[in-house]
Amino acid sequence: MGIEPLTRHSPLLASGTNFLNYLKKHRKRLINYHYFQQEQICSIGSGAVESAVKQISYRVKLTGAQWRPENVANILQLRCAYLNGQLAI
Repeated sequence: MGIEPLTRHSPLLASGTNFLNYLKKHRKRLINYHYFQQEQICSIGSGAVESAVKQISYRVKLTGAQWRPENVANILQLRCAYLNGQLAI
């Protein structure tokens, strides 16, 4: 068992070529993580955003509650204020 040499028709070479072409095509919209880390501009992880989305989901999904789409923002604002201790009922 050994490593096969890359040939013009090698699936591995084709896969690598496809990946390089993708990177070239989408270069402007890809995030330069190294730059942001080096400059200490912000965290590059998505954990904080995912956690916030999960909290919002929990705050809207109450047992037996049914919200009309146009009312969700108002209900969410009130619910968040209540849970954060900013609204006394």
